[in-house]
Amino acid sequence: MIFSPTRLHGLWHIDLELREDERGFLARTYCDNEFAEHGLNTRWPQCNLSLTRSKGMLRGMHFQAEPHPEIKLIRCAAGAVYDVLVDVRPGSPTFGQWQGFELTQSNRAMLYVPGGFAHGYQCLTDNCEVFYQMSEFYHPDLARGIHHADPEVGIAWPLPDPLCSEKDRGLPLLRDL
Repeated sequence: MIFSPTRLHGLWHIDLELREDERGFLARTYCDNEFAEHGLNTRWPQCNLSLTRSKGMLRGMHFQAEPHPEIKLIRCAAGAVYDVLVDVRPGSPTFGQWQGFELTQSNRAMLYVPGGFAHGYQCLTDNCEVFYQMSEFYHPDLARGIHHADPEVGIAWPLPDPLCSEKDRGLPLLRDL
């Protein structure tokens, strides 16, 4: 795996190193030792898979609050998504900043997301599957989010007029958390 820090403090972009031959390839998608060498989480008690059927659909921007913030390892297993992270950690040097990445079944890239980041994505194709490894169990009472179109955050989504759930349309602005 190739670990690359991003401009948001603690967020990592991870590319796979493919070992190819006439049969195809093998690539390591996780290794305790390699993650530990980078000072990253190595505990993943829960994994989730989401399917989003329609191009343009947006999911997010979600996170889990203290005392159980979720660290996430995210990859797109089918289709293509524009994956966005917003630093919502008070006191962080990159608080309120966002960064987006194209995750696709073809590029096989992953994101390591520290706790305290709001996460969401917009589907660039129909039938997108996103696979998450989670450092914490889900606690519904700690589920939080920010609005995907918060003007102070200023996320530039690639497709206009994103479709999203009523719940996501009702999320607050970052300043109102």
